[in-house]
Amino acid sequence: MAYNAVEMSDWQISEAAEENMPTPDEWRERLNLQKDEMLPMGRLSKLDFMKIIERLKDKPDGKYIEVTAITPTPLGEGKTTTSMGLLEGMGKRGLNVGGCIRQPSGGPTMNIKGSAAGGGNAQLIPLTEFSMGLTGDINDIMNAHNLAMVALTSRMQHERNYNDEQLERLTHMRRLDIHPTRVEMGWIMDFCAQGLRNIVIGLGGRMDGFTFQSKFGIAVSSELMAILSIVRDLSDLREKLDNITVAFDKRGNIVTTKDLEVGGAMTAWMRNTINPTLCCTVEYQPCMVHAGPFANIAVGQSSIIADRIGLKMFDYHVTESGFGADIGFEKFWNVKCRYSGLKPHVSVLTSTIRAMKMHGGGPKVVAGLKLPEEYTKENLGLLEKGLSNMIHHINIIKTSGINPVVCINAFHTDTKDEIAMVRKAAEGAGARCALSTHWADGGDGALELADVVKEACEDTTEFRFLYPVETKLRDRVEKIAKVVYGADGAAWTPEAENKAKMLESDSRYDDYTTMMVKTHLSLTHDPAVKGVPKGWTLPIRDVLIYSGAKFLCPCAGAISLMPGTCSDPAFRRVDVDTKTGKVQGLF
Repeated sequence: MAYNAVEMSDWQISEAAEENMPTPDEWRERLNLQKDEMLPMGRLSKLDFMKIIERLKDKPDGKYIEVTAITPTPLGEGKTTTSMGLLEGMGKRGLNVGGCIRQPSGGPTMNIKGSAAGGGNAQLIPLTEFSMGLTGDINDIMNAHNLAMVALTSRMQHERNYNDEQLERLTHMRRLDIHPTRVEMGWIMDFCAQGLRNIVIGLGGRMDGFTFQSKFGIAVSSELMAILSIVRDLSDLREKLDNITVAFDKRGNIVTTKDLEVGGAMTAWMRNTINPTLCCTVEYQPCMVHAGPFANIAVGQSSIIADRIGLKMFDYHVTESGFGADIGFEKFWNVKCRYSGLKPHVSVLTSTIRAMKMHGGGPKVVAGLKLPEEYTKENLGLLEKGLSNMIHHINIIKTSGINPVVCINAFHTDTKDEIAMVRKAAEGAGARCALSTHWADGGDGALELADVVKEACEDTTEFRFLYPVETKLRDRVEKIAKVVYGADGAAWTPEAENKAKMLESDSRYDDYTTMMVKTHLSLTHDPAVKGVPKGWTLPIRDVLIYSGAKFLCPCAGAISLMPGTCSDPAFRRVDVDTKTGKVQGLF
């Protein structure tokens, strides 16, 4: 049954649906899992990845379905809602289907963006647990990350307070000689706290630490979160946690977590994070939640681990990429699939008429403000001009050899003529197209989408990467800029180019992946530029190095790892019913 999504808020729909949510024992029977393959945590369960993958290692994989989007408005275009609707629609057709999405950060949840659970009748439940820590993965990552900073700062203090002989005798440590102005790592917390972007620590006497400038980032920006999303197993996690660059010494050499002898303890904190958490849609289709990395400096996907077991457990497995196809899908295509060895069968391009009108020259869309009427009334002129953005994203997907399916994520204000125009343009560009009303109607509204995606899964695909693994960094960036973004090429600042040349000449970086950093609000580096601009060049100002995850991140524009809290944050509307203990106001 579909709830009245117009009259009920997301948290009310979730609360109503949770009354009949399957118990861990019911899930175990339904998913044909062994008793020791589920790790109950309250009314949720983690799935024991290593036991499941070992038992099912010889079972053929199911169909692999990826969900992405066109260049979004600041409101987002509903990738998670579409993912949940697709699961529900395929479930209505009696298919064995499941999926995985990222875990939301407490920062956006308590700020302006909300919980990223989808919405209406196409959302993930239980909303409260999903939005507020789930089974503790982010907390474990915060502890492991901050432990590395504890190891660093205490080491700096002890090296200052003792000479070499005392250091060896009292601490059994060799001197690392860390440069206080070249500390790369900072602290993390899971809120948007702009007041902590730049701080000074260690104020006081000699026993109060080492005084230097430091910083905070939001938890999901941590390299540890990025690592969790790409590892294949616990031993892979252990190896990567030893190789994180924490600082540089006074001779310019890298100081790693292994040098600080903290990688083992960090792994101990994160040992349980390799197991995905089992949740479900409001129509009780299984959906795992695992990892929550940034979609700009990191891969922006749920984990390889979850995809590996999902493809064994389900005949159809749905995964979602962050941001539009120019960022999230490109990283899914050239990074995640390269790491995992998995080949997708189809990509669903979430598209809204609202976004295409914006790309056609519509008024500015601002989160928290009422939409201008151009977006709520028929305007075929704006829509026609904005179709080029959708077509550009279709072509990005087709370049990979994957079959695209355009999902028109419908709003009640969309008209028949507008929908017909989008469908004609999508099919003319070589994509299948389906209208879906999953937000309002749940699985019943996603039956056309389910059928079209199932049909596309049967096509023969010729998946191919954009560039060979031996391609040099600057050549990779040039190709991504031209083929994916539509630029004339890339232009490097002298500092960035010198850094790129150094990285290209050092064999240690030969197997690092390329993780582009740019705005998600435009195909260009400028968030104000909409549509599909021509005659522009992508500027690269720096290359960030993530040695644990093995990422090289060319930066096209500034990046902040600590978002700020807005003037009207969501936490003002979140409360607890003191009679029932239930959380209210989440969205």
